[in-house]
Amino acid sequence: MKLTILIVEDEPAIVDAMQYALEEEGFTINISATGGEVLALLERQDISLIILDIGLPDITGLELIKLIRPRFNVPIIFLTARSGEIDRVLGLELGGDDYVVKPFSPRELAARVKAILRRVGPSDHKGPPVAAAAQVIWRVDADRRQIFYHGVDLELSRYEYNILGVLLHNPGRVFTREHLMRLAWEEPDASMERTVDAHIKNIRAKLKTIDPDDEAIVTHRGVGYALHEHHGERS
Repeated sequence: MKLTILIVEDEPAIVDAMQYALEEEGFTINISATGGEVLALLERQDISLIILDIGLPDITGLELIKLIRPRFNVPIIFLTARSGEIDRVLGLELGGDDYVVKPFSPRELAARVKAILRRVGPSDHKGPPVAAAAQVIWRVDADRRQIFYHGVDLELSRYEYNILGVLLHNPGRVFTREHLMRLAWEEPDASMERTVDAHIKNIRAKLKTIDPDDEAIVTHRGVGYALHEHHGERS
């Protein structure tokens, strides 16, 4: 059975390019030019993944995902015309699975879609995302850029907040140092990858002061870091 991808984008030329590339890979495509009908579409149809433009005419993609996530755990890739840190990190913090900056290669987008679907596997996307269970331990206040661990404000630096936000909303996903820098730094090329190690060390130290026995961040030697994939299952 073909998997269905929902494209939420109001620029016809971009939609056409994505639709062609994804149909070539065997996907069925649904299209919406506005965000207002997305929730109704998710109720009616079995959507395997959403490609969501941040700059929609009626509602921002960042606002729309806040409505989607409490009810659906469908994977979401953000499209953004801006490569700034705020859009990238906030999108992931709110529950996005990946992001693509315009202009982009439709073939690369199709490859990212396939990679995400391989990772999540077939599932019932009704109901809140699995990561939401982590809110027993974690709470993110994106407006104030605060992360609470067991109810305690971690008092993170800017980059510690960015890194932990990315890991927290993708439990079990392994991020290389390069990928974390690309998501968490305004100018990733201006820093060395080992800088990530120093920030991870600081984050771990702050977590240990609250729960010494909890190994929340897992090191994958030679690859990178991940939030423990079962971390969200704790009560």
